[in-house]
Amino acid sequence: MSAAALAFGFPLAHLVTTGLGPFYDGLLHFLESPQDLLPVVALALFAGLRGAQQGRLVLFLLPAAWLAGGFAGLSLPLRVGPAVATASLLLCGLLVATDARLPSTATAALAVIVGLVHGIENGGAMAQMMTAGIPGLTGIVAATFVVSALAAALVVSLRVSWARIAVRVAGSWIAAIGLLLVGWSLRPPR
Repeated sequence: MSAAALAFGFPLAHLVTTGLGPFYDGLLHFLESPQDLLPVVALALFAGLRGAQQGRLVLFLLPAAWLAGGFAGLSLPLRVGPAVATASLLLCGLLVATDARLPSTATAALAVIVGLVHGIENGGAMAQMMTAGIPGLTGIVAATFVVSALAAALVVSLRVSWARIAVRVAGSWIAAIGLLLVGWSLRPPR
């Protein structure tokens, strides 16, 4: 290790340290990680387009599945890989952009799958660092709940057609970001 690295401490590649403790480190990690934040936003926008019932399903199932996946990632040496995690971003963005008419059971299943995949990835990364653990995971899950609640409620409250079109345009941008991130995660190593 170089002298500069020793002077500044150990680098933390996955989790941002705020100095406020592991809960806030997890919360901030979620808000600063587009591969985690954007699928939640897209899934909440999609559920909001489908109505209050599907918005509530996503609101409760997504954080619960994220927590379960996070516990699995913390306790077992599991990683799903960045390509799989970012593929959920692409899929959720496409669902918003196309305004797909899915039944509530399909939306619920999607929320559980997205939550499990991202939870496993976050838990596995935290297990390798051995610093954040359960409080960090709790911060991520709390942020997931708040972001999905706000995004779904915003869309459910929209009454004019042009606002729903704006949500779909946002979904197309999220899908484009997802496509770029999937391509980036599949690039060959140097």
